[in-house]
Amino acid sequence: MQLITEAQVIATLDRDTARQALHAAFAQHGHGQAQVLARHRATSAVDGTALAISAMGAILQADGDLPAVLGTKVYSARNGRYHFLVSLFSADTGAPLATLEANEFTRLRTAAATAVATELLARPEARTLAVFGAGIQARAHLEALMPLRHFERVLVCARSGAEALAAEFGGEAVDAAMAAAEGDVIVTATRSPTPLFDGARVRPGAFVAAVGSSTRAARELDDTLLARATTIAVEWRTAAELEAGDLVHCPAERWVELGELVARPRPRAAADIAVYKSVGIGLEDVALARVVARRLGAC
Repeated sequence: MQLITEAQVIATLDRDTARQALHAAFAQHGHGQAQVLARHRATSAVDGTALAISAMGAILQADGDLPAVLGTKVYSARNGRYHFLVSLFSADTGAPLATLEANEFTRLRTAAATAVATELLARPEARTLAVFGAGIQARAHLEALMPLRHFERVLVCARSGAEALAAEFGGEAVDAAMAAAEGDVIVTATRSPTPLFDGARVRPGAFVAAVGSSTRAARELDDTLLARATTIAVEWRTAAELEAGDLVHCPAERWVELGELVARPRPRAAADIAVYKSVGIGLEDVALARVVARRLGAC
């Protein structure tokens, strides 16, 4: 079994590879060929320290030169600081193949999944990209989405750091109302427990990706936007039901899984609003781990 370090992951995995790997993994899921293990958490408090251990995973079939694998992602949290590992096993023998340090996976895989959704749901003529937040995921999403459309404007709305992040991408710092009203593609990557903007402001034809939270107690989008949306995409219904606070008041019958859209794309009218809600699932981590392990000779 091989131990793959964070440095090796960073040197091996790029944004385009990550997006392509997730597109293929979601295609498997959409065809009923991949299985997902839901996230499980245990929490405790010891001497005033908040502790948590979480696990999630997936089973992927062989794909080209990539072997069939079983995988789990396990991570610790101590006072809100996280450390991630992914372990891969051979589907042919059951033997362990590799354990990978996975902090970089978590940064890349969320934005890569949003990139898959953007390719499917954002209008080809989208020209303004608006991002709420200025942290790690906001930056990762700007890097992942900028190459996918001919964006002419970048808008950043954040409590702090908006000016600096916007300047890096030739954009401008704006308030929430402007970001919501002028974005053709809108990404919310915050820890906000309440909606960030009035959904009535979102323009017809917009695509909105909410990626900031994975608890039922937090939400970045309001019910007004969800009511206007023609398409509401999720990674996996089971995970969304357990963890998507944005969708608590939105009937699950309205949701479509990302894998279904990859496997069977749907037509979309120019004025239709599409929403993608991400909570992060083990399918994404296992898919990226498999690519890295294959490139480094572990499987």
